[in-house]
Amino acid sequence: MNSSNVPLLERDLRIGYGEDAHALTEGRALLLGGVLIPDAPRGAVAHSDGDALLHALTDALLSAWSAGDIGALFPDSDASFSDADSALLLQRALSELNQGLSRGWRVEQISAVVTLDHPHLGRYRSAMAERISALTGGARVGISFKTSEGLAPDHVQARAVALWTPRAQP
Repeated sequence: MNSSNVPLLERDLRIGYGEDAHALTEGRALLLGGVLIPDAPRGAVAHSDGDALLHALTDALLSAWSAGDIGALFPDSDASFSDADSALLLQRALSELNQGLSRGWRVEQISAVVTLDHPHLGRYRSAMAERISALTGGARVGISFKTSEGLAPDHVQARAVALWTPRAQP
């Protein structure tokens, strides 16, 4: 089958979805989108640094290629990932994709939602978007923030959608 017979969506776009959640506890720093949230009274309970936004994004990047999830690549049963920097895990996952399945493609757009009751995150939006864009090679990044309206005040949750498009040919 030549590429002209392949529907546009199958030929020119890959979309992935990811989601992550962590309980919150005192005595841990809160990182989201690769950014430290210094006024957070609690941080994520996790094997790694607990950055729910980067975990959701890593899953979204992988799912676009049916390449598993963050837990398959970096299992919590492996002590070498204890307190691991989620930005490094994301970069490693992207590197593996770029050497194989996604060669010739790029991350075009990321849309994410973070749910956290306290603190409010609006003032960190630009820093998170810039960090995520840098980690993904210049993707456009949109991030929304929500509260649980008191339904789940003891956790942080993130969802992300990633859009891949073919790289421009020289």
